[in-house]
Amino acid sequence: MDETSARRGQDYVSVFMDLDAGRVMFATDGRNGATVERFAIDLAAHNGQPEQVTEVCSDMSPAFIRGIGDHLPKAEITFDRYHVIAELNKAVDEVRKGERKSRPELAGTKYVWLKRPENLSTRQGEQLAWLSRPSARFATARAYRWRWDFDGFYEQPPELSQAYLERWCRGAIRSRLAPVKKFVRMVRSHWDGILSWQRTRASNGILEGTNSLIQAAKRKARGYRNKARMITVIYLIAGRLPLPSTHTI
Repeated sequence: MDETSARRGQDYVSVFMDLDAGRVMFATDGRNGATVERFAIDLAAHNGQPEQVTEVCSDMSPAFIRGIGDHLPKAEITFDRYHVIAELNKAVDEVRKGERKSRPELAGTKYVWLKRPENLSTRQGEQLAWLSRPSARFATARAYRWRWDFDGFYEQPPELSQAYLERWCRGAIRSRLAPVKKFVRMVRSHWDGILSWQRTRASNGILEGTNSLIQAAKRKARGYRNKARMITVIYLIAGRLPLPSTHTI
């Protein structure tokens, strides 16, 4: 489950997708706990049982978490890897913004730190190497190393992953980098849902791809007058609805 933008500003539609079937099951206005309640009601109306939902993949929205707990009582949450890493990327950028005030060399380097190394241009790669040299002593470079060390959690075999994450958190909390320490506290408060990725490997990746199709359709239509029309288009694009049979006369 995830939200997609309906219009500019804080205006969203929440989308619920069956990851096994690769199709949208339900879409509804908003991005709060009530959206999960409406999903559960719709599921029951289509001969499903909310109690039979045992796995949910979502971001770390408190409203979503609360809605899942209230209306999908048997579901275990896996926090989407992309959203977890996005929070750590924000922490790296916050360190950069704070340090840029005293280190003008950091101006214009935002994406040097946020892109994957293999996606950097030659110039960006050279910038990164120069800014990351030990003698430069950039706090942003330290935050960057913590960010990529965190990726190691997802590369561990399941039996070693918890110990790795515990070691990473112990080290990062002593980093003297306030945004990184804030991220550590977020990890600890969402511990079970982050760890559960090692068991479920659940990801919102397919939903992110579907969101791209939804946004492309929205641009092609030059927006929608109301969200009901947008939701209809979501079902047509990604609901895998059975089409009526046609006959040649």
